[in-house]
Amino acid sequence: METIQVLMVVVVFALAGGVKGITGMGLPTVAMSLLGLWMPPAQAAALLVIPSLATNVAQCRGPHLRQLGERLWPGWLAIALVTAFAPGIGGTAPADAASLWLGGVLVVYGLWGLWRPTLPDLSDSGRWVGAIVGLATGLVTSLTAVFVLPWVPYLQSLRLDKDATVQALGLSFTVATLALAFRLQASAQAEWMSASTAMALGGALVGAFVGLKLGEKLRGRLAGPAFQQALFLVFVALGTTNLARAL
Repeated sequence: METIQVLMVVVVFALAGGVKGITGMGLPTVAMSLLGLWMPPAQAAALLVIPSLATNVAQCRGPHLRQLGERLWPGWLAIALVTAFAPGIGGTAPADAASLWLGGVLVVYGLWGLWRPTLPDLSDSGRWVGAIVGLATGLVTSLTAVFVLPWVPYLQSLRLDKDATVQALGLSFTVATLALAFRLQASAQAEWMSASTAMALGGALVGAFVGLKLGEKLRGRLAGPAFQQALFLVFVALGTTNLARAL
């Protein structure tokens, strides 16, 4: 990987970390949407694993672990199994197909964020609903390495308090990232531990943490409706660009 590409990776993860610092989520989505503009999704996903895990550690801590585990374990199990073993990135599917799926998911997520529909109250629903949503989320993750749909709307529909929601997001993203790491390691195309990507991976990790700290400092100024709308518009634009690239 050339020096200019390594620098671009650092910038991408700094931006992605900044978004996570401001909103509490979004690092994989931002990173994949930008990296997908010039590299195959499988390679982008390989760079994503370690920064995503590292920045999720603090978010996993909290007093709601038992409560969340009892409620969400069927969904987490479904996410892990489908992400690890379903067809998708890193397998035999062509890179253009993965880019097509990535672009489509980004457009849908961006439009959903702009629309912000009223979600049903699923706080009294059974665990089987979470398992179904987990299956769908695992499929999306296996195809795109983006794990926001439909899991994030599902978590919001559970009407958890703010702290529990943040911890649930951190735990869920950690499960999905570990499953993605297993998938890439098991794939014949996995290059995420090769010498050629070591420098880019280190740069991604540093960039993610620098962006995360800056984002946390800016949270009070930018974590509002205007910033969120702008971010979702960017997702729509990046998704459209990825679609055009794939086609």
